[in-house]
Amino acid sequence: MLFKRLTDIILSFVLLIITAPLMVALAIAIKLDTPGPALYKQKRVGKHGRYFTIMKFRTMSINTPEVATDIMSKLPSTITRTGYWLRKTSFDELPQLFNVLIGQMSIVGPRPALYNQTELTARRTELGILQFPPGITGWAQVNGRDDLPDTVKLQHDKWYCDHWSYWLDWRIIAMTVAAVLSRRGAF
Repeated sequence: MLFKRLTDIILSFVLLIITAPLMVALAIAIKLDTPGPALYKQKRVGKHGRYFTIMKFRTMSINTPEVATDIMSKLPSTITRTGYWLRKTSFDELPQLFNVLIGQMSIVGPRPALYNQTELTARRTELGILQFPPGITGWAQVNGRDDLPDTVKLQHDKWYCDHWSYWLDWRIIAMTVAAVLSRRGAF
């Protein structure tokens, strides 16, 4: 796991430098599109069940309820014009590189659950998934992303934890690039 953390530090630092101009442009676009902050901060469940604040570019109107994606998809859309594009390209995730740099997340790992997804968090605890740091991308993301129900995501997350290797992380990173470019499974 030492190499995983060192890779996270190096990759997040380099990617933050490379994407800095893009992130500034995205922040400006968000501010011009709708009132409210450019960044969205949310309480999530991290390694060993500890809470942390995840950072993302805001893609929804302010005062949108904090619910899981499957529930949100049944409600009237609150996604902004810029937010729609950010989600389709996954650029809304770029600020999470700061979470990786400071050690709250990893580039690759199970996606962090919302603080109020208590049943999901309990199941992840039972399966040992919370022994790993949450990731920006993961095995479930490259195998279906938002198209998958939580039960299948749990199976993928468990498989990742049981079969983790440094090289599996690199495979997932390569698969993530392909998934983002194809926009497969993104809501």
